[in-house]
Amino acid sequence: MTDQTPYRLHQSLGYQLSLTSRIQERRFEEKLKTLGLTRITWCILLAVQNENLFQPSDIASFVGIDRTATSRALRQMEQNKTLFRATGKGDKRTTSVALTDKGKNLVTLGTNFARENAAKLESKLSKAEAENLRLLLIRLRTGEDAALKNL
Repeated sequence: MTDQTPYRLHQSLGYQLSLTSRIQERRFEEKLKTLGLTRITWCILLAVQNENLFQPSDIASFVGIDRTATSRALRQMEQNKTLFRATGKGDKRTTSVALTDKGKNLVTLGTNFARENAAKLESKLSKAEAENLRLLLIRLRTGEDAALKNL
């Protein structure tokens, strides 16, 4: 026998997660837009600056986009002078990415926005609640408690 209880959208965990995420993303993306950045270009800047990823394939994997989207974004960012690409000395097929001073400055400005945005969300929770939520979200995403031990 199937459950005949009406499905209550606003009581759904998935709906609440999605709604909260969209609010958080929109607020941050509006700030990024003032810097001429998108979420993808922001993530690429972080991949290069903070994660020391210099190969387009590594950047694509970090950001979670395909190589075509990565190449398109890198080309746009090169035109905007936020980064430059260099071909390999021995193997002309390899490309390495580095940030310009403008790109490094955008990381600093964007990081301030990201921290403000995170603080706005986390201010609604106690420190313990925020940490518990972070751990629960990781568990929901990965399905593993073991991943929580590595944080």
